[in-house]
Amino acid sequence: MNTEQAIQRWNQYAERYTATYDEQGDNHRVVLLNPTIFSLLEGLDGKHVLDAGCGEGYLSRLLAKKGASVTAVDFSQKMLDIAMERTQQQEAIQFLHGNCENLAFLADEQFDGIVSNMVLQDLEDYKAALHEMYRLLKPNSIFIFSILHPCFVTPNSGWIRHEQLDQQYWKIQRYFYEGVYQQLDADPSIVLYHRTLTSYVQAIIQSGFTIEAIVEPKPSQDMLEKYPQFEEDLHCADFIVFKLRK
Repeated sequence: MNTEQAIQRWNQYAERYTATYDEQGDNHRVVLLNPTIFSLLEGLDGKHVLDAGCGEGYLSRLLAKKGASVTAVDFSQKMLDIAMERTQQQEAIQFLHGNCENLAFLADEQFDGIVSNMVLQDLEDYKAALHEMYRLLKPNSIFIFSILHPCFVTPNSGWIRHEQLDQQYWKIQRYFYEGVYQQLDADPSIVLYHRTLTSYVQAIIQSGFTIEAIVEPKPSQDMLEKYPQFEEDLHCADFIVFKLRK
C-alpha cells in the first residue's frame, strides 16, 4: 500500500472513524494520550504550533484553547472537512491540506512546537516526515509525537483468552517484520505500517533530534475509576510518546 492508497482509505473511513470523538477525542486519547502529551508540552500561550496530522481537529482545538496559534495539516481532505465543521471560526486554527512527508509549502523554522498524535505509523515514509518536522521547527523547540507501541502492537498481536486459568494474555507476533499490515480487531479495519523500536529511534537520531523523554502511557487511578475497562493497560502499553528537541 502506498501513500495515495492510504489517503483514499482515510477519506473513505473518516466519518465512521471519528463518529465517537468528542472535544477530547476518543477514550484512548482521554485516558492515555492527552494527559501524556500535555504533560510534555511547554508553555503554549502565544506560541505558533503545528498539529501534524490533525485528523478531525480535536487536538488542534485543545491547543488553541490553551493560547496557541495553531496550523493544522492532514493528508485526508475528508478529515479536514470534518475538522473545519467542528471548529468555531473564532478559534486560532488554520487548517491546510498536506502530507507530513512533504510540507514544502510551509517555511523553514516557523514553529515554536510541533505535535503529531498517532500519525507516523500511518505514513509510508516516516523518515521523511521526521526530517520535515526538524526543518519546520525553530532551534531549541520541541516535537512531541505518539504512535502505537511497536513492541506490543505488531502484526497479528491481540488478546488470547486462557479459559482454564481464567486469564487473558497479550500475543505478540512478527515484531521484526517492517511493512504494511491490517489491524484486524479495529472497526473500521485500519492499515498501518509497522517498524521496530530500533528503526524509530535510529530515524529520530538521523533526523537531528535529541530525545528528551519517552513515556509509555498508563491510566491514572482517577481515570481507572471512570474508565475501569482500561485496567488491561496496566499490563501492556498500547502507545509510546516521544519528546524530541531540535
